[in-house]
Amino acid sequence: MLLKELAASASPLNEQQVHKLTQVAAELSATQLAWVSGYFYGISQQPGGVAAPAPQAQAQPAGTLTIIYASQTGNAKGVAEELQAKASANGVAVKLVSAGDYKVRQLKKETHVLIVASTNGEGEAPDDAIQFHKELKAGKAGKLDGLQYGVIGLGDSSYEFYCQTGKDFDEYLSKAGAKPLLGRLDADVDYEEVCEKWSQEAVDLVKDALKGEAANDMAPVVPLTEGATSLYNKKHPFAAELLTNQAIIGRDSDRDVRHFEISLEGSDLTYQPGDALGVWFSNDEQLVDAVLAQTGVDATSEVIVNEQTVTIREALINDYELTQGYASFVQSYAELTDAPKLRALVDDKAALREYCANHQILDIAREQQGALTAEQLQASLRRLTPRLYSIASSQAEVEDEVHLTVGVVRFEQDGEARNGGASAHLADRLEEGGQVRVFVEHNDNFRLPADDNTPIIMVGPGTGIAPFRAFMQERDARDASGQNWLFFGNPHFTQDFLYQLEWQRYVKSGLLNKISLAFSRDQQEKIYVQHKLREQGAEVYQWLEQGAHFYVCGDANKMAKDVHDALIDIVVEHGNKSTEQATEYVDALRAAKRYQRDVY
Repeated sequence: MLLKELAASASPLNEQQVHKLTQVAAELSATQLAWVSGYFYGISQQPGGVAAPAPQAQAQPAGTLTIIYASQTGNAKGVAEELQAKASANGVAVKLVSAGDYKVRQLKKETHVLIVASTNGEGEAPDDAIQFHKELKAGKAGKLDGLQYGVIGLGDSSYEFYCQTGKDFDEYLSKAGAKPLLGRLDADVDYEEVCEKWSQEAVDLVKDALKGEAANDMAPVVPLTEGATSLYNKKHPFAAELLTNQAIIGRDSDRDVRHFEISLEGSDLTYQPGDALGVWFSNDEQLVDAVLAQTGVDATSEVIVNEQTVTIREALINDYELTQGYASFVQSYAELTDAPKLRALVDDKAALREYCANHQILDIAREQQGALTAEQLQASLRRLTPRLYSIASSQAEVEDEVHLTVGVVRFEQDGEARNGGASAHLADRLEEGGQVRVFVEHNDNFRLPADDNTPIIMVGPGTGIAPFRAFMQERDARDASGQNWLFFGNPHFTQDFLYQLEWQRYVKSGLLNKISLAFSRDQQEKIYVQHKLREQGAEVYQWLEQGAHFYVCGDANKMAKDVHDALIDIVVEHGNKSTEQATEYVDALRAAKRYQRDVY
């Protein structure tokens, strides 16, 4: 569409050229489009504007840049791919590799390495980087005196172990004698802009250091991923139609869980079970007005966002995070208003994390009446980021649709209702037939076994059930013969058994071989999925010994930890192992991608 508009405008291209360009662009991923853009720009800078001659095979660069990514949900991989495209466009020979496919001892042979690493759980390395992290920490890389490196750590500053994996890699490489090419970047959830700036600086430094001619035709090409033929991604989301908004809990439940069905027709977006759907949203206008009133900012004041002038009210609706508390706002607002409570919180990291988890921006601002300028408020806020939801459907069954299982965030603060950002946008402010901006976030660390004969164990309490609904739809469509065992939990059987009829049909058909249910409030003693796992420990271990894959989806703060501890205890008891041996057994499962987690 953009190219057609280009042809209609004062374009230097004729109609035939636009047509050819449209055909080529339709076959490229966003990363490949970025590479081509840089390549054509480089050609345009040649003397006389003529195309540079194709690089000859003998024109080898002096060295190669290696980019290693350690990614749990795909963000680090995406940053690494953009970094690779930028390096290629600048004439740097570059290769891109997952930490899971990279041997630590290979670092001795490298001259320049850039690492992009996310942090998983309580400061742990992502699943694809567990072995790499372990061996690098143990010093198995040897002396790395000839290596120059750079590290981007991706994380969330509201967590205690912010960017810990990136910090670890920086420390381990430095101890091995490697020299930093530039300082480590610790990037928060709104990472795009800072990563872009760091990446350009890194590429410039590498380009100067390697002093080699570009050999772009020899640089590895980013492999096409699912959905690569679509022009839509995080930066360019698809305006999709909301087809269904359905409550899937009982009327007396104290929760609000919705089943959403969204049309992807016309987008060419594809996904696999285990992927997530990114949802962009706008903030509630009433909430925006309350924040402006509390901070004393004139709603008509103008600010600059993305190089465009808009009112501060428009900016707060569309561009800034208001429904989550975060440490940077607490610190900034404390300095601007001299709020005693906030200043005390800044010095107590544990209390600050707990406070942010239960307070939105309006609540934080109410700790002290503000008298801010629009620019001060804007500078204090974090940019709005999309929410990622585990996809609850398989395209083998729903085709051009995507289904979500969303717990709508609702709570009270000082007697006033508070709602989530994207969840309330979908549930309350978007009518069926309305449009929502979406993109697919691929997650190669949460995949069904390639062999359909492989048994799987799925642990998904609450809305963690979502990807396992997709798993079952996919295995049903593929006539997979592998056994399937589901552990599900929620407060009450009668109110909170999500997709109950579907699971019953799967049991009846024989697709779901076992189902273990934990409804925590239906008896005096609370029972959770980890208790059911321990009860069935002997059979769980037997399944694992027979090659089963073990999956966990849901709450990272408590459930996932309790399930992990239960799994180790099961291996100790039924595998006759010590705790250390059991831990090694479970780590081996993770390294082999037989123990995968999608936790949040």
